[in-house]
Amino acid sequence: MNIRKIVLQVTALFAVAGAQAQNPIIQTIYTADPAPMVYKDTVYLYTGHDEDKSTVFVMKDWHCFTSTDMVNWTDRGSPLSLKTFSWAKQDAWAGQCIPRNGKFYWYVPMTHETMGMSIGVAISDSPTGPFKDALGKPLVHSGNGDIDPTVFIDDDGQAYLYWGNPYLKYVKLNQDMISYAGEVVTVPLNKEGFNVRYKDVETRPSAYEEGPWFYKRKNLYYMHYAAGGVPEHLAYSTSTSPTGPWVYRDTIMRIIGNGGAFTNHPGVIDYRGKSYLFYHNGALPNGGGFTRSVCLDEFQYNKDGSIPRITPTAEGVKPVEYLNPFIRQEAETIAWGQGIEIERSTNAGVYVTEISNGDFIKVRSVDFKKGAGIFQANASSVSGGIIEIHADSRNGELLGSCKVKNTGGLQSWTTVSTKVNRLKGVHDLYFVFKGNQGDLFNFNWWKFDK
Repeated sequence: MNIRKIVLQVTALFAVAGAQAQNPIIQTIYTADPAPMVYKDTVYLYTGHDEDKSTVFVMKDWHCFTSTDMVNWTDRGSPLSLKTFSWAKQDAWAGQCIPRNGKFYWYVPMTHETMGMSIGVAISDSPTGPFKDALGKPLVHSGNGDIDPTVFIDDDGQAYLYWGNPYLKYVKLNQDMISYAGEVVTVPLNKEGFNVRYKDVETRPSAYEEGPWFYKRKNLYYMHYAAGGVPEHLAYSTSTSPTGPWVYRDTIMRIIGNGGAFTNHPGVIDYRGKSYLFYHNGALPNGGGFTRSVCLDEFQYNKDGSIPRITPTAEGVKPVEYLNPFIRQEAETIAWGQGIEIERSTNAGVYVTEISNGDFIKVRSVDFKKGAGIFQANASSVSGGIIEIHADSRNGELLGSCKVKNTGGLQSWTTVSTKVNRLKGVHDLYFVFKGNQGDLFNFNWWKFDK
């Protein structure tokens, strides 16, 4: 991955969209097919990963990001890949993860070595992995359209797995979440349930295309999906039963100026009293139909449970809490970044790397309360460089400059510190990296002291 070379153009996008641009929410890699999960007090965002410069769907692994404020996202690396499944050949497409029985189950589609597209299930003791293949074989193989699984556990404990393109199918999962009872059921894709179609009408019976997202709110079951054929829009249907019959409701997101992304994929959650729609577009530099990026916008349900038309924004969402700078914060906790990459090592975990002169990281809504006097950073370097700490903009007030010297190696980590101007209240922070040409240093974590 070397999206750093590509997103050097992101400064122009950032200037055009305005200093408050937050969509797409991940800028270090191309991400697609968002699958958010709320677990305890944290949002876990599972995504696919489009490889740089792809002209077809080149996807080899899945990634995980977390947030507790909805504006700063911590990169947890890639806890699952095609290599996890001995039977998988290619195509790490859209999946979804869910907790149960103290474990986490991640349903993902891949091309089987001999059987075509199939759905596997990976299991972990942690929502951030690592995950392992739970079965050593596919959980579901019913046809060449076995993609885009969505999973939901109802109030009575019954779990359902829906999936499919050009069809929509489901099974009832057993308590173990790695087997199912009964037959694979095909959902009738009729006008009443999924509207009419205006493209490919000879081969597809309704507006439903792919990417289902299944959940329940109050006493109503929702099925969001990509609709209409390419370029896709997002629509939804509802039912009073988890297995239908379904009633078509409306479009929730029109075909948009999507940066060339002809697909879309919904993911919907409620978190801290707010409702959110995750989707993807092609808005990053060199983005498009095969190099997509996950976005996020807030919406409110109508009183009858219906969903208003959602307009995608560059501004994204507001924070639901402020970030605490007086505890260790991972360098890969990012609201917006330019030029950097993310890597993982045994001794440091996930960290920021490929830092060049002029690159930066923005962290939103940091609460300094009564002020801070010292800045600390954990870093490693051969050539060395400087972390400039700015308030509220890339060229805002310079709070301090923290020098990173040669530590003896890129995996030889040390903590450096500097005095900073005593900033009070809530501010956005910009870490602007300065130094000679080339890769300056690796950046692991930071914190302020009062």
